[in-house]
Amino acid sequence: MSAYPATYSAYRRSPGTSAPPGGRITISLSTESLPQSSALKSDDVIIKVHAISLNYRDLGMLIGNYPAPFESGGIPCSDAAGEVVAVGNGVSKLAVGDRVMPITCIGDREGEEDDDGTDVNIGTDVTGVLSEYMVVKEKHLVVVPENMGWEEASTLPCASLAAYNALGKLQHVPKHASALLQGTGGVSMFALLFCIAAGIRPIITSSSDAKISEISKLHPSILGINYKTLGGDAAVAAEVKRLTNGRGVDFVVNNSGPGSLMHDIDMLCDRDGTISLVGFLGGFGADWPQARIMGLMAKRAKLQGISMGSKKDFEEMNAFIQNKKIDLKPLLVKPFFKFEEAQKAYDKLESGDFIGKIVIKVI
Repeated sequence: MSAYPATYSAYRRSPGTSAPPGGRITISLSTESLPQSSALKSDDVIIKVHAISLNYRDLGMLIGNYPAPFESGGIPCSDAAGEVVAVGNGVSKLAVGDRVMPITCIGDREGEEDDDGTDVNIGTDVTGVLSEYMVVKEKHLVVVPENMGWEEASTLPCASLAAYNALGKLQHVPKHASALLQGTGGVSMFALLFCIAAGIRPIITSSSDAKISEISKLHPSILGINYKTLGGDAAVAAEVKRLTNGRGVDFVVNNSGPGSLMHDIDMLCDRDGTISLVGFLGGFGADWPQARIMGLMAKRAKLQGISMGSKKDFEEMNAFIQNKKIDLKPLLVKPFFKFEEAQKAYDKLESGDFIGKIVIKVI
């Protein structure tokens, strides 16, 4: 007798590879089939999903604010944690009972265990994780850190890995380092915890004094800026310079998009700062003069795009979290949503009325 059912429930997006003009794509429950043991491919791993976390991109696909096509009618979401319940006969590094997470974006070249490509983008162009079970190749999985429960682990694959890479993998942290983190969503909040663990002073922005006050309780080193009160990106850059005694920050984690890039350069330190383009909450347009990009040269600075990271990055990040004993519980939005409340979880995400990560529990 199989250790898992023949069918399971999952959510699927309505048909379409982008949201219709003036409309949106929806999600609804469906019944899916699982391959039984005799039909498993040699490298297949079947996972019973225990928790799923949402990212802005999951909402962006529904409301027409995602920059790339995605699978029509596909199962959404990329971040989850679950338990191995069955493996193919060629699986050698995982066993039934292991706790695992899928890698959101990874290569799929045959014979390359550590392929660092982007062929497979879970929840986008291949099957996602908003389901009770899922089938994943062994090489597309990493083990959950020992110090974590299902809910915390479900938040790691996308936002956490993006934050880790945006901060240079926490390697070669300069003396007196600081970082500007745009907004209070998942990437910024992970970056904040990583900064504290690595001795980087975090400066976080929000349009809400209440959110800044709540976040500041996490650690005395945290500084906050209300960008709405200050009146825009130029004023934020000036305030960052003031807060850093004129030095500027070593890292800017840009969640808003290209519109603020020139002000991001302004707030960087004089040498070797990094701007990481992580999100697009402010859209894709920009109206700054092209010549201003040369500010990167003047400051010997780096502008990098961030799209999660490799399997190696994921495993190194997990080790960092475990070694530093980083507690992710403060990032979890309470109460958790039940699986049948997935639409309510999306509604919460769209409202923006939260700090951290929204989690859906699967019993």
